Amino acid sequence: MAATDRQVREAFIELTDTLVTDFDIIDFLERLATRCTELLGVTACGVLLADHHGALTLVAASAEEARMVTELQDSDGPCLDAFRTGGPAQRENLAEPDPRWPAFTVAARAAGFTAVHALPMRLREERLGALNLLSATPGPLDSDTIGLGQSLADAATIGIVHQRAIARREVLADQLQAALTSRIVIEQAKGFLAERLGVSVDAAFAQLRRYARDRNRKLTEVAAAVVESSLDIGGP
Repeated sequence: MAATDRQVREAFIELTDTLVTDFDIIDFLERLATRCTELLGVTACGVLLADHHGALTLVAASAEEARMVTELQDSDGPCLDAFRTGGPAQRENLAEPDPRWPAFTVAARAAGFTAVHALPMRLREERLGALNLLSATPGPLDSDTIGLGQSLADAATIGIVHQRAIARREVLADQLQAALTSRIVIEQAKGFLAERLGVSVDAAFAQLRRYARDRNRKLTEVAAAVVESSLDIGGP
């Protein structure tokens, strides 16, 4: 197996292995940027992700020059186009004027880049961001290179979406467990109050809830105090 083949294999393993407990998305995307420069023959790479408003923000870059140029794409630039359309955007010679991205073109040329290729980070209809591939020499990327770059972007997107799904499931599981624990404590407090006050369980719960609301305290907190006999909320 050639060295390039090994690098491609290792890159895809890295970009799909997000099941580690100490997953760090910034480190993950920095590695993506580095892998893109190694495998695609570009000079530098920047990675942008969209926030909940759809605005792109630079999160990783393989070089400081790429960071500076990629950060400027808040109003125009190939990454904005790639993100919005879900397809690649490129300019093989930035020495020629490009009315699409005037500010970006000036900044890229000032940083020493003469060609740019942007690829969307997407999973079906979901778009997470874009890759900014910058070259110091003019010329297009061939179709195989574009295909490999898009595959790397897609693999990274799948990894991020997978990690987000895991995080959401963990949050939901924690919330469910907290709800179950709270319910148990409240049921215990209802039984305790019903026995002590000589009232029905429904009346005991009404008393418990009224006490918590009147004092702006959490119901679970009041119930726990009742169960621990550290709070006497009185009679109905």
